[in-house]
Amino acid sequence: MQPSAPQYAERLTAPRSWWAITALVGVSGALVLLPLGTLASLGGLIAASALAGALVSSYGSARIRVVSGSLVAGEARIPVSALGDAQVLDAQEARAWRSYKADPRAFMLLRSYIPTAVRIEVTDPADPTPYVYLSTRDPKALAAALEDVRTA
Repeated sequence: MQPSAPQYAERLTAPRSWWAITALVGVSGALVLLPLGTLASLGGLIAASALAGALVSSYGSARIRVVSGSLVAGEARIPVSALGDAQVLDAQEARAWRSYKADPRAFMLLRSYIPTAVRIEVTDPADPTPYVYLSTRDPKALAAALEDVRTA
């Protein structure tokens, strides 16, 4: 495997039901402008659909990758050497770590529509962040990729 090839890559896409809601927002935009005429109603449909679609798309564009000895989560890039063990969290534990067990200093890339997650200790003494919490659909594969990079 090439060193620059990602050992793990995932995009935290929004669920399909959100896209259905986007279509309903477009219809709502058309209905609001219907009294102003057909052309205004069509403009409302297009504008509301485009705006709602852009919002859903941007929220679902977060990526998690393990590449070139680093964990890239959203805008954060963390060297794997600064990370400790990865703890795979099932749905119940993930909910606990994003609510009452959460530390406000932690880096969290969470999506509530993804039930499972990984919690990774930060071992760098210069970093005040105690851990990294990442929502992921395949927590075992992410933890394995981090372990593979750490042992390589």
